[in-house]
Amino acid sequence: MSDEKPTRRTPYVETFDDGPGGWICGVPSTCGPFDRLPTDVENGALICRGPWWIDYNHAPPGGGYLHLLAYIHTHPSFLSDYEKPNRFIDGGYSRDFTNARLTVRLRGEIDLKGSELVLLAQADVPGTRTGQPVAVTRDWSETTLVLRPDPSEWLCLGTRWDRTETYGYGDIRDVLADLNCDIIFVLFPLDVVPTVAVDDIHRLRPVADYPVDRDRLPTGWLDIDTIRLEYP
Repeated sequence: MSDEKPTRRTPYVETFDDGPGGWICGVPSTCGPFDRLPTDVENGALICRGPWWIDYNHAPPGGGYLHLLAYIHTHPSFLSDYEKPNRFIDGGYSRDFTNARLTVRLRGEIDLKGSELVLLAQADVPGTRTGQPVAVTRDWSETTLVLRPDPSEWLCLGTRWDRTETYGYGDIRDVLADLNCDIIFVLFPLDVVPTVAVDDIHRLRPVADYPVDRDRLPTGWLDIDTIRLEYP
């Protein structure tokens, strides 16, 4: 990974008026983690529809299971062709998110089933974290998150037993100082319950290795109209 860091600190604003701009919707429940479908944008909004794939990378002893609703990579080394153009990377925006304000305008209807919509910040330190919750309302509304380097405001998700080479436990100050992987809106935590007898569900993969009770998982839809990042 290159040590050269972009320095632009004017506000990054994505309105989706000219396509997804590098943002990708989470894969549906019928797909695997590397199956990608075209990201839908309708009337200037990113369209996220459930049910969603269960991300098991942070299963216990990590923080738990989650749904990926929308994400964008912040470093060019992670980009695939289907993620281009990426207006954050192409615009040369700084990856130093320390004390930045992230505002998201959205609407939706989600049966959360005990989860919350939260921001996941990932950096190659290693470290994987979740942050403050974002309200999901039927009418358009805005939520602003202040990305403070305060460990009490974040939960480090860690990793499942066989992903220790990729995920781990890092300092939130290092994560925000160079957020060089991605930012993701996720539903977390999920109540993953198998419908058949399984000795240890956390060593296996839900859906891929055993069926799950879908009635315990979130369903619904989410439209994201604007994402704005303001540097301090």
